[in-house]
Amino acid sequence: MRCVMISRGARKSLLASAASVWLASCAVGPNFETPPAPAVSRYTPEPLASPRADADGPRVPRQQFVSGADIPARWWAAFRSQPLNELIRLSVEHNPSLQSAEAAIRVANFNALAQRGLFFPQIGVNYTPSDQQFSNMATSNPVDSPQSRYTLHTAQLNISFVPDIWGQNIRAVESLDAQTEQAQYQLEAAYVTLTANVVTAAIQEASLRGQIAATERIVKIERDILGILKTQFEAGQAAQVDVLTQETALAQSEQTLPPLEKQLAVQRDLLTALAGQFSADEVLQKFDLRHLTLPANLPVSLPSALVAQRPDVRAAEANLHSASAQVGVSIAARLPNLTLTGNPGTSAFKASQLFTQGTLFYTVAASATQPLFDGLTLYHKQKAAEAAFDEAEAQYRQAVITALQNVADALRSLQADARSVQAAIKAETAAKASLDIVQKQLVLGQITQVTVLNAQQAYFNAAITRVQAEATRLSDTAALFMALGGSWPAQCTTAVWRECVFAVPPTAGMKVSEAKLPSR
Repeated sequence: MRCVMISRGARKSLLASAASVWLASCAVGPNFETPPAPAVSRYTPEPLASPRADADGPRVPRQQFVSGADIPARWWAAFRSQPLNELIRLSVEHNPSLQSAEAAIRVANFNALAQRGLFFPQIGVNYTPSDQQFSNMATSNPVDSPQSRYTLHTAQLNISFVPDIWGQNIRAVESLDAQTEQAQYQLEAAYVTLTANVVTAAIQEASLRGQIAATERIVKIERDILGILKTQFEAGQAAQVDVLTQETALAQSEQTLPPLEKQLAVQRDLLTALAGQFSADEVLQKFDLRHLTLPANLPVSLPSALVAQRPDVRAAEANLHSASAQVGVSIAARLPNLTLTGNPGTSAFKASQLFTQGTLFYTVAASATQPLFDGLTLYHKQKAAEAAFDEAEAQYRQAVITALQNVADALRSLQADARSVQAAIKAETAAKASLDIVQKQLVLGQITQVTVLNAQQAYFNAAITRVQAEATRLSDTAALFMALGGSWPAQCTTAVWRECVFAVPPTAGMKVSEAKLPSR
């Protein structure tokens, strides 16, 4: 059992909040200490290198990691899309998941306030009017003797107070306060997740629109080639099998459009749901890759800052704090306890006489209790609380490990994305040039249909891959912002956080200003 003496300043605070008469008390159980930041200075084994593309390849937008920089208040503004900014504002204002998280904070806060009430004496009032008549069977002449009857009015105060000798209630309040903090961090996590999901969903919609446009270009080319073959067949310069083969290729390309259009419709439903609207009320904002700018400067906070910034890690820390306080609660339950009670009141035969002289009475009592044998119930509850603390500690360590892993994964992805986009552009350019030559040779009757089909398929695959590669680079950029914990401005309280988030400048909180960062 560990005992903590309350300091003079803490005593004043406790008296003001709890009206406790115990100026020096013992709070049993472990005293929570914030876990230290991980003893690492980077996310990857080697020093962090910004994404690089091949110097002799096609030119692609450049990105650069800025170590030690904080995330902007509205990080999604780096994509420079006004429709995206509008949709995120709409989602933050109307998404039910955020409203649910806000309600959870109120639940936890009111539970903590309710527990604080046990620092005060509990006072209740009782008024009992009664009418009583006694039997005469105990008298010598029960028939002739009148029965005794009287009315009694009793008004009474019931006062009880349990001094917090071992700090059981202090620990209980500490646990509930930690749960309130956990709910606040869960709101931040829901906010970060929502904004990242909206950005990712918008990028996916843009990718689908790009894939549909590329497919439509391929379909048009294949129809043109089919027209050439039909003309040559009518002139006796091409075989019917070549025409049929081209018709098959055209049909297969056209067959890929409905699934893409279905995915686009589903993606629109997702964006509408994220905005907190019914599917029939589709959002107005639409997205394509041409109107999404790839952020050039990517802030990468230090691992020590990440632990203090990621809301899921902070929520795990708050859960650990709550579990630590519960150990103290379970230990205090096994120790002697004292209960003080007082019952002042008045009793009279008439209600009008309740407060006259001679009608007052009182009872003052103290009760000390100590569990002696309970089948080891309280002992095992203490052991369960200690095991829950160990569980919460392991969950916290796992949350830290996962956070570092998420950032490392995003960094690795972005390092590879630049080369992937470059290779995709190179492949699409080469495939298109090859197809152009094949088309010219087809007009002159210098190639076979197999060559035409191969060129068509190569360009189709390359065009789709290029669109997907560009969308993946945008999505991985959003994933990095999310892995770093998004941004919750320190000046924004949970009471007015919506107005605050959109009121602070987009670059607020960055240690390195956008003007000082390398441009693309």
